[in-house]
Amino acid sequence: MKFRKCILITLLILFFVVGLFCTGINIYMVLYAKPYVYADVNSVPERYAVILPGAKVYSNTVSHVVRDRIEGSLLCIDAGKAKRILVSGDHGRKDYDEVNQIRLYMQNVYGTDGSLIFMDHAGFSTYETMYRARDVFCVKDAVIVTQKFHVYRSVYIARKLGIDAVALEAPEMVSYAKRLHRVWEFREFLARIKAFFSVAFNVKPTYLGNQIPITGDSSKSWD
Repeated sequence: MKFRKCILITLLILFFVVGLFCTGINIYMVLYAKPYVYADVNSVPERYAVILPGAKVYSNTVSHVVRDRIEGSLLCIDAGKAKRILVSGDHGRKDYDEVNQIRLYMQNVYGTDGSLIFMDHAGFSTYETMYRARDVFCVKDAVIVTQKFHVYRSVYIARKLGIDAVALEAPEMVSYAKRLHRVWEFREFLARIKAFFSVAFNVKPTYLGNQIPITGDSSKSWD
């Protein structure tokens, strides 16, 4: 019984230490990124590019999460805060293509000039999006447009990788349920821990490839 009690106490202590460490990573990341996060587009410092991270899309439209990011990205362009948009997302399968669906939505619904839109087809995660933005698209400074729960990790990764990044919280065109926000926050808690170690160990993305500078011809990134 004493042996079992010792094991139980040891496990509880270990669980507490790990939990404290993970919470510390989250607090550190939020505090690090917070000075670079803006809720009002008029307050956003000018950068050359907008980075629009991908999210769920459907066969003929985009999710509300993506639409909010599109809205925020185009606000930055219209306000003169950026000159180009890098749409990054998952296009790892023929039957699922975030980047082209986002581009088509921007062009068909908002009338966005296609020459402004660069597409990163291998942005399989926020970390890979920022890594490839730097190494493939030669992005030196950017406004990242995404939801509030996601901005801190995005800015942290980008700045740690050497991109002079700020962020605009994407406007909520449709109010999301509190339960959904809680789910997002829990997932983000875990994602920040993964991001911390990815940055620390300089994990390589799934793909790199030839450079397509964000200052050049956007059509070279299309397919």
